[in-house]
Amino acid sequence: MGALNADTASQMARIALGHVAREYPHKLDHVLLRDEDARTPGDLHPVFFGSFDWHSCVHGWWSLLTLSRLFPNIAEAAEIERLADATFTAEKLAAERAYLDRPLSTGFERPYGWAWLLMLHLEAERHGDKGWGSGMEPLARAFADRFRAYLPILTYPIRAGTHFNTAFALFLALQWGERFDTALAGLIRERASAWFCGDRDAQAWEPSGDDFLSPTLTEALLMSSVLPPGEFASWFAEFLPRLDQKEPATLFAPATVSDRSDGKIAHLDGLNISRAWCWRELGHPQFAENHLEAALPHLSGDYMGEHWLQSFALLALLSGT
Repeated sequence: MGALNADTASQMARIALGHVAREYPHKLDHVLLRDEDARTPGDLHPVFFGSFDWHSCVHGWWSLLTLSRLFPNIAEAAEIERLADATFTAEKLAAERAYLDRPLSTGFERPYGWAWLLMLHLEAERHGDKGWGSGMEPLARAFADRFRAYLPILTYPIRAGTHFNTAFALFLALQWGERFDTALAGLIRERASAWFCGDRDAQAWEPSGDDFLSPTLTEALLMSSVLPPGEFASWFAEFLPRLDQKEPATLFAPATVSDRSDGKIAHLDGLNISRAWCWRELGHPQFAENHLEAALPHLSGDYMGEHWLQSFALLALLSGT
């Protein structure tokens, strides 16, 4: 599965179809205020109830819509369309939107799920004849509003290699903002510049034990979208000044995954894939291949990785096309 072609797309689609409508096991991001709040994932989230957790279901759907658009003749495309039509209904999407108005929901899926929902909406809009994008727009706008409220009060960026990473969320959200909300795109650029423009000589103290993102490379990826090309080249040369010596060495060595049945340790397969994605996007594909070779064979086989890794593999393979 080293190249994005029809066979690879079909394999990926089968993986995602196997989990976006699989309700259990499930890990909720849900605050209970009373007994009646104890409800099933499908009752709380009639659209994004699968894939072990809400955000993985969102980017599982992003994968499916992306694959069906790029490869409309694969056997799975018709099943994807049927399932999307049954899932992205006005009533179900309205229930997802209404969930955001619950008390203590401000931090729901912040910021990772927010950003992936915007990416899903961006992809859904590319299927203009289906109406999925227009139906999803109120939900996307609600998350954009949350970004607008959140970014000005976030004094410090979050540099963890997990769902809370600021740079990753802003990189995805910026793509949506450039098409649908130029004010949000401007805010993202302003905050990213304030937080990251002064960074020099990154030490890359990674990976941590449950990283699936490289804080170092994800920051660089965001700045490649925020700065003009010439300014980015100068910034990047100072951010990783010993790139030609392959230092810091940790950025070039795939992480070891000791137990793929452990959901947190399995994150490290995602780290390898997301590093490959970043290296390719940053124009250094020669540093990506060993990371891909280490992780791509493990997209399925254990549900702790199977419910989400494929989306990151798709990001990485798309960056090579």
